Amino acid sequence: MSNSDIAFSYLNELNEIQRKAVETTDGPVMVIAGPGSGKTRVLTYRIAHLINVGVPPWQILALTFTNKAAQEMKERIEKVVGPKAQKVWAGTFHSLFARILRVEAHHLGYPNDFTIYDTDDTKSVIKEVLKQMSLDTKVYSPGAVRSKISSAKSNLITPKSYATNEKLMSYDRMNRMPLMHVIYDKYVKKCMRAGAMDFDDLLLQMFRLLYLNPEHVKKKYQHQFQYLLVDEFQDTNFLQYEIMRQLVNYEDSACNICIVGDDAQSIYSFRGATIENILQFESDFPDVQTFKLERNYRSTQHIVEAANGIISYNQRQIKKKIWTDRLGENKIKVIKTITDTEEGKRVADTIIEQKNRYGLENTEIAILYRTNAQSRVFEEYLRRYNIAYRIYGGLSFYQRKEIKDLMAYMRLTVNPKDNEAFKRVINYPKRGFGNKSLESLITFAEDNDISIFESIPMVEMSKRAKTILTDFMRLIANFRIKAEKANAYETALYISKKCGIVDLLKRDGSMEGMARLENANALLDGIQEYVEDDELEPGEEIADKSLPKYLQNIALITDMDEDKGNTEVVTLMSVHAAKGLEFKSIFVVGLEENLFPSFMSLSDPNQLDEERRLFYVAITRAAEFLTLTYANSRYQYGQMRFNDPSRFLEEIPPENVDSIVPIKAKAEFGAPKILSGLKPLKAAKPMPKVNVANFIPNDPKDIKEGMKVLHMKFGTGEILSIDERNVATIHFSEVPDNTQKRIMLQYAKLQILN
Repeated sequence: MSNSDIAFSYLNELNEIQRKAVETTDGPVMVIAGPGSGKTRVLTYRIAHLINVGVPPWQILALTFTNKAAQEMKERIEKVVGPKAQKVWAGTFHSLFARILRVEAHHLGYPNDFTIYDTDDTKSVIKEVLKQMSLDTKVYSPGAVRSKISSAKSNLITPKSYATNEKLMSYDRMNRMPLMHVIYDKYVKKCMRAGAMDFDDLLLQMFRLLYLNPEHVKKKYQHQFQYLLVDEFQDTNFLQYEIMRQLVNYEDSACNICIVGDDAQSIYSFRGATIENILQFESDFPDVQTFKLERNYRSTQHIVEAANGIISYNQRQIKKKIWTDRLGENKIKVIKTITDTEEGKRVADTIIEQKNRYGLENTEIAILYRTNAQSRVFEEYLRRYNIAYRIYGGLSFYQRKEIKDLMAYMRLTVNPKDNEAFKRVINYPKRGFGNKSLESLITFAEDNDISIFESIPMVEMSKRAKTILTDFMRLIANFRIKAEKANAYETALYISKKCGIVDLLKRDGSMEGMARLENANALLDGIQEYVEDDELEPGEEIADKSLPKYLQNIALITDMDEDKGNTEVVTLMSVHAAKGLEFKSIFVVGLEENLFPSFMSLSDPNQLDEERRLFYVAITRAAEFLTLTYANSRYQYGQMRFNDPSRFLEEIPPENVDSIVPIKAKAEFGAPKILSGLKPLKAAKPMPKVNVANFIPNDPKDIKEGMKVLHMKFGTGEILSIDERNVATIHFSEVPDNTQKRIMLQYAKLQILN
């Protein structure tokens, strides 16, 4: 074998279309890479091949979205070409452009040793501007302001053009933020005076550098970077694409740009990504050569065919047909449950079954949900079953800050001696109680061997500090009075409103703020579900629905929150976080209209298409087992809501599913059509569904043995007996499996039918 054969032996690891994509080195190239099609291998081997055919590695610019991806890329290239791989300019957009700006920033009036502001720095500057302008932070939330400035920069909108953009100005006036353009202008000037750039500036100033200096700077970097490669191109935003076009001189048909991505996996519009970039690429580069990687090496045939069927409903896409030679015996499972609580239990049951029957390890299993707030019920059942798990890229539900803050107020209500809870919330939301005052309070309590709360009336403090503490004591006293009279949900709702946390979260209009508010509402929904669960567990004599009892239950459940270093865990994550990952078994949960697809997408065809792409990403994470679940009802924002199954379930070809539920067509845009040949669920009987509008519960005192009654969850039943504790045994004819349930009439909501 010759040296040249050895040097190019890596090409033999590629299939025919992959090899063509690697060997086509010159001119514009677009690689459409379906899920599990070997995208990373093609990208890294293409760079290695460029080096092997004589391209100096420092003339190659490879842009990625994470430092981890860039590092893995270099390591793979090094295995093929050796140490030369380290000279490739491979990294994230921000890191590589920051590197260039360190050399060229003086052209823009910045020092070359400019400071890079992180999110906290940015918010701090915004707060200074708001303070100088005497603006109410309840209206002009620093988080919302930062988000709007970031969006403007990502769309190449300067403060001057912002002020003349009637659409933006009108939107700001509607949101009672008419001075947003002034804040933006002052913020930019402050950063400029400080010689600082925020993360968005690293892109915006890179564009300005090239655009404003065409003869010197732009030509310099066009000459240096003879080959430009972009990974995950479908995730690029408007500004990133404009920078690329400046770097490669896109008007020159001989420019060497290679993009790798998949329009069907474009799911980040909320971050500013636009699918238009990949859809219009062939128009911008008419001489582009396109290669479609359509062979899926990851998933079985049923999963791949389901994915093809689903994505075919999107109108705007680059057509492709993903295929696999992995047949697989397991069709897609669809599980229908009465409530989201039962959904959590059924998922945990199925995980146990897969582990026992197929020998799956925890690490081979993942649960994917549309919103992070959904994790609570699955976490609780995994704990009950002693199944180790971890939240990927985030915190366990009860470890999230907003949850711990609200729970601290509840703990302090039940037990004012709880020092840790006191320290957590005495100045949150901010009430002007300083750290020095808190330290002296703690010291006094320790010296006198009493709790911090008990020390408040005794300690000597300034009049202002004393007033703050007295008001705080009165607040907790009111909470305690409420807790003595009301159940856990009524008390928690009262606490959440009066303590100020929910109002604080509502004022933060950023994506992060909205997510935190969603989590807080999910906590309250979970407490309401706990209170309204009128069914007694076997051996349980009485149902205590007080706040102390709820906190006791949660304390037992959350004991597993402490990371014990176990790496053999089931993974829980949002679908967005799952992109790029794969597992042997995937559970996609909460597949209901208004949840997945999100209610915010139903009036916009483009957003609905993105929701479908998100579902496509979710199911293509699965290699062998795919389980889809939904609940007829779940608590949302304090209300029991009855839900239709997601339209996406209807779009799966029926031959790939063990069971599927027909969905009635709706009048709104994009409603699914009824497909013929649907297989019915294998459950012996359908779950009951009660019309909420017609449901009127009777006084528990009027419920007698022998009566026919209607229950919101379980449907029609007959009262078999009522014992001396007012616990009714009821036979529900519509519920599969266990048809007799013990229910406390004190908490039951039953409508008499006869």
